[in-house]
Amino acid sequence: MPEGIEITRVFAAPRERLWREWTQPESFADWFGGTGGEVPVESVSMDVQVGGSWSLTMFAGGRQIHWRGEYQEVDEPARLAFTITDRPEEVYEVVTVDLTDLGDGRTEMHFTQGGEMTPEQYGRARDGWGTFFDRIDERVAA
Repeated sequence: MPEGIEITRVFAAPRERLWREWTQPESFADWFGGTGGEVPVESVSMDVQVGGSWSLTMFAGGRQIHWRGEYQEVDEPARLAFTITDRPEEVYEVVTVDLTDLGDGRTEMHFTQGGEMTPEQYGRARDGWGTFFDRIDERVAA
C-alpha cells in the first residue's frame, strides 16, 4: 500500500469476540473514539451486510464529528471491509479488518486503511486508531 495505514495487533480474545467489537453498536460505540472521544450508542447505526451503511456521531475536542460509510465485504467472523469518512463531500477511505484465530483464545487483527489522505493525515489517523485499539484491548481483557 503506497499511502495508508497498516496495523497488526494480537488480542487475548476469541475471534468471534473481536468480530462483535467491530459489528455491534454497543461495543463499537464504547471503543471508537478511544479515551478522547465519546460516541453515544443511540447515534450508532450499523447494517452489517454488503451494501449496508453505518454511521455514528462522535464528540471529541469540543467538536461533533459525523462518521459514515458502507460495508463492502462481510465474511463473519474473518473479514470486514468498509468505507469511512467524516467529510461532507463524498471522499471515502477504505478500511479492512482481517481476524485470524490463533487457536489459543487469541486473535490477530490485521487492519488497513487507504485512500486519498496526506501522509500527515495518515499519521494522525494511525495514532487515533492505536488509541481505539488500546480500548478494545481493555474491553476484551475485562
